[in-house]
Amino acid sequence: MQERLKQISQIVVTAQQMRDIEGRIFAAGMPVAALMEKVGGLIACRIQALYPCSQTRRVGILVGPGHNGGDALVVARELHFQGYEVLIYRPLSKLKELTSQHAQYADSLGIPCVESYEALQGCDLLIDGLFGFGMERSLSDPVDSAVDQLNQGSQPIVSIDIPSGIHTDTGEVLGTAVRATHTFCLGLWKLGFLQDQALDYVGKAELIDFDISLADVQAVLGDSPKIERITPASVIATLPLSRSPVTHKYKQGHLLLICGSRRYAGGAILTGLGARASGVGMLSIAVPESIKHLLNAQLPEALVIGCPETESGAIAQLQLPENTDLNSFQAIACGPGLTLEATPIVQRVLESDRPLLLDADGLNILAQLGTVLTLSQRQAPTVLTPHAGEFKRLFPDAPNPLQDRIYAVRSAAEMSRAVVLLKGARTAIANPSGSVWINPESTPALARGGSGDVLTGLIAGLMAASQQLYIEATVAAAAWWHSQAGILAASEQTELGVDAFTLTQYLMPTLRSHV
Repeated sequence: MQERLKQISQIVVTAQQMRDIEGRIFAAGMPVAALMEKVGGLIACRIQALYPCSQTRRVGILVGPGHNGGDALVVARELHFQGYEVLIYRPLSKLKELTSQHAQYADSLGIPCVESYEALQGCDLLIDGLFGFGMERSLSDPVDSAVDQLNQGSQPIVSIDIPSGIHTDTGEVLGTAVRATHTFCLGLWKLGFLQDQALDYVGKAELIDFDISLADVQAVLGDSPKIERITPASVIATLPLSRSPVTHKYKQGHLLLICGSRRYAGGAILTGLGARASGVGMLSIAVPESIKHLLNAQLPEALVIGCPETESGAIAQLQLPENTDLNSFQAIACGPGLTLEATPIVQRVLESDRPLLLDADGLNILAQLGTVLTLSQRQAPTVLTPHAGEFKRLFPDAPNPLQDRIYAVRSAAEMSRAVVLLKGARTAIANPSGSVWINPESTPALARGGSGDVLTGLIAGLMAASQQLYIEATVAAAAWWHSQAGILAASEQTELGVDAFTLTQYLMPTLRSHV
């Protein structure tokens, strides 16, 4: 049972996939009415736990014409029996047959059905049961007017399955949409919950598991590229947490960071601190000679390599120690603080056969060289970690990451043959085969200069330390760890207090709390 729940919590589906899965369930003999009863009962139980009758007397329920409205009517009936004062509002009179039957029974129980939305103004809680998954057109009158009034109130709002007016796959607002306080996603996570543009509308999202068979899920998803939520269990299974008692530092990976300039020394320091937290066995950092002393002061355990520099203080030449070349490292990360003057350095590491992570100016240089053409010549794995602006420069022909980040990152990974991490409130990682992993939690506290440098170091350190075949799993684990550190830091420091250096101090406490 626990293993099934772990798997269910990772699965993400599109609207069409959810239709197909439900179609299999109904075709196998599950009555639609029985499933509606089950789902409505589960939702009612959660509402009672979150909003006890002793504190939430009057509940207004907005009922749509389809099965989402039927779910809402089951909830209305169950809350009525538990002593809540329930009011029903149906902006559309024409209902599907099963929903109409539930409405008729609610009438027989004496549950009031009010004529206008204004009658719900005195409610302590509002439940959105207007439309479930699969909407593709804008809400129209009178529903859009009701939603606008709903959003203007101060009462908490619970949405059933997905806030009405949100596109299930892209998270797009279809004209107007309910701004929920809490959303109960039914059965399986829908893709829209993990799109940045939906986050202002879903509130706190929670999965209501109504026991979908994994066999039905697999039958529909098959071997198509998967979309998964990153979970603590998947992260812990990926991290190189156990070590042989007879290991040594070189068996734990040797990472080379190439970063920094006289102008941007902080980027090199923060990247190094992120890498240190990964547990990598050996850390070498190549920086301009003039800032070597700054790195030595912050990272005494690292081998800091001072390199010849340009007049403005960028790395002019990668000058590795004697008997060392790029093949001496299990992974290389390049970019934070480099400046565009370091183009020859980026070209050199691109020509290597080492797993390579590019960030910041490493990405800007790659964009100038031509992303797809340049990476097509690489045989070793490549990881790119752009934010939306960098993404557009790297992949001008890819879909807009601000409209559908999942489609965008998948397209970029397929055309570049790289693992692409697209930063955002819901960071998405894709591999060249089209599979996508989404980080389901983050915090605005990470919207600070330098937090991306910390992530670069953390990912690269894990790449070198784990030396796993599937680098995308390591990248996903690092993204989750980084965001959880931000969440923990914000809980103790407030969102305003989490600068990038502070973030590095929370990486190890975060890991300890989950192991």
